[in-house]
Amino acid sequence: MAVIGLQGLRGGVGTTSIAAGLGWSLQQQGESVLVVGAAPDNLLRLLFNIGFAQSAGWAYALHEGLAWQSAAWRYTPRLDVLPYGQLNAMQSSELLARPEGVAHFLDALKTLKQSGRYRWILMDIPAGFSAFALETLAAVDSRIVVATPDANCHARLHQQPLAQDAYLLVNGLRVASHLQDDIYQLWLQSQRSLVPVILHSDEAMAESMAAKQPVGEYSPASLVAEELMTLAGWCLLNLAEPQP
Repeated sequence: MAVIGLQGLRGGVGTTSIAAGLGWSLQQQGESVLVVGAAPDNLLRLLFNIGFAQSAGWAYALHEGLAWQSAAWRYTPRLDVLPYGQLNAMQSSELLARPEGVAHFLDALKTLKQSGRYRWILMDIPAGFSAFALETLAAVDSRIVVATPDANCHARLHQQPLAQDAYLLVNGLRVASHLQDDIYQLWLQSQRSLVPVILHSDEAMAESMAAKQPVGEYSPASLVAEELMTLAGWCLLNLAEPQP
């Protein structure tokens, strides 16, 4: 069992789509996977054909006093999804501001890990430094920080260096962009924990959310789907816990 936290260096770098795509790629390789939405925007569910009208999710369940286990969805025999749930901004803030609210979520995560039901738990964690995000990151086994090779992310890496146990994943690289290539070359020299897999800019990634599918299901022959399969292989080699 390995719990992997995926978090964007900032918002809008594609973390949610990557979490869904990586989960799909891992189950395609025979792994059992649970993808958990820990971001209050509750967008993860849209990549697994869960409709707008569905409010179910672990945060919604905790807010309503329901069992969080009832919020999970079976997507394939090896891939389950646990959405955040649909709460308004005030409800979500109140839930995450209560120590017991965060504690219930972390206890649920611990229970899932101890169950041994899944080989992988992928956490889609919101960007930023909220107490909830930091406490969730502290509970994962490994973290992958997603960044686009642009001036914004480059500045952020200088202002806030990565944690020692974090890996940096480049997403959205445009081959024709000289600026992005220059920044990526700088990262190759300066970032010690750069994931050796690049996710290039690919329209299939944007289309997959419109189709409500992980990109590997929507467009398995696309460049980014193939790269996510390579990323899944890298995770198996570098982040998986040994089988008992």
